[in-house]
Amino acid sequence: MAAGTDAARAGTEDATAADPPARRSRRRRVVVTVALVVTVCGIGAGAVGLRGHARPAKAASSSAQVQTVAVVRTDLSNSQTLSGTLGFGTPQTLMGAKQGIITALPAAGTTVTRGQQLYRVNDQPVPLFYGGTPLFRTLDKPGLVGRDVQVVASNLQALGYDVGTQPKVGTVITQPAADPGSGGGAPSPKGGGAPAAPAAGSSTSPSGGPSAPATAGSTGAPAGGPTAPATAPAAGSSTPAAPTQVTVGTGDGVVTTSLIAAVKHWQKDAGLQPTGSLGIGDVVVLPGAIRVGSLQTQLGEQGAEALMSVTPTDKVVTVPVDPANVGSIKQGDKVTVSLPDSSTTPGTVSGIGTAVQGSAKGTSGTGAGLNTPPTVDVTVAVDDPSKVKNFDSATVQVAFVSATATGVLAVPVGSLLALSGGGYAVQLKGGGLVAVQTGMFAKGMVAITGNGIAAGTEVVTTS
Repeated sequence: MAAGTDAARAGTEDATAADPPARRSRRRRVVVTVALVVTVCGIGAGAVGLRGHARPAKAASSSAQVQTVAVVRTDLSNSQTLSGTLGFGTPQTLMGAKQGIITALPAAGTTVTRGQQLYRVNDQPVPLFYGGTPLFRTLDKPGLVGRDVQVVASNLQALGYDVGTQPKVGTVITQPAADPGSGGGAPSPKGGGAPAAPAAGSSTSPSGGPSAPATAGSTGAPAGGPTAPATAPAAGSSTPAAPTQVTVGTGDGVVTTSLIAAVKHWQKDAGLQPTGSLGIGDVVVLPGAIRVGSLQTQLGEQGAEALMSVTPTDKVVTVPVDPANVGSIKQGDKVTVSLPDSSTTPGTVSGIGTAVQGSAKGTSGTGAGLNTPPTVDVTVAVDDPSKVKNFDSATVQVAFVSATATGVLAVPVGSLLALSGGGYAVQLKGGGLVAVQTGMFAKGMVAITGNGIAAGTEVVTTS
């Protein structure tokens, strides 16, 4: 083999020496081409030899695992998560109603409950009562009926004072007449009462109009004769109005002698003059306990003005919501609040505002609300206040449930196959396709219905 090779090489060299350069170049290309062909053929033969040892394609296919999942019967719910602010709610300005000079004010952050002093006017305490009707008149006479009376009675009873038995709803009470010029008692008829009768001894002028009423010492007889006694008060005199009959209604209270005694007892304990009567501004009436915010006045100012901002004592979450989405939220809805420490706590929608904050883009005008998205404040109460005791103010996330589907058959969304003619199908574990109708999509699951689809049916899924 080597000798043949050497001979061939020698023959080639001789031929090369004898041939011209162009012929030698062509011959070299032929030799290279032949060598490449031989090389490729060798590689192909090696590949065939290797293929004989490879695993069959069928075996490779059988090694792939198909993932299936069982159809489940469950509840699905859609939710939207919005940012909110944890705090004490929207501050409200407290207006004073008691005339005098402010002599004491609470510090910001102070909590005031029923019966406690909120501030002082003329060095007299102004306590807090719970209720919905402020005192708008002086309560000092038995028989006065109204919601303001019920506020006094219910608060004194809650503070431990014996207010006696209140008349039942439907009881007819003789309402005392109002003192002339006072704001208490029963109100006078709308537009005033009947015109006063002319005084005794008055005469009618020739024109038909009344003459001036007779005064003391005037006579209707010649001088020296007896004077005519006045049998009716002169027009314009201060005559008390007649008592009226009032029926006790739902929510009304009645001033009784027992209630007056309870007022005196409470006033003495509170450091007030035990008069048994309460007037406008003597107590502050608010829906419940309050937390003092910023002060808006100072010592020495008048008591009948803006005094301070106050909030409820319970922490709440205020969530600005797009007005278009407010309709899906109802008072009493349950929500989930995600706190800054990564914990969650349940909450309840306690209020839905009606005032739209901000303005639509492009609205003309000036101010901080310009071009800010319009929102409506939704208030959420935290069901367990202890969960938020370490946060006075914080940004939180609130998940609102907007829709719920109960007891539906559901599979992962990855189980759906889009059909060429529209709609969806699922592939059964055995390979068959079943057309399905889809319902609610929520948290990666979808509700489905279809022929043969039941809880426990195995379907193919991508996840």
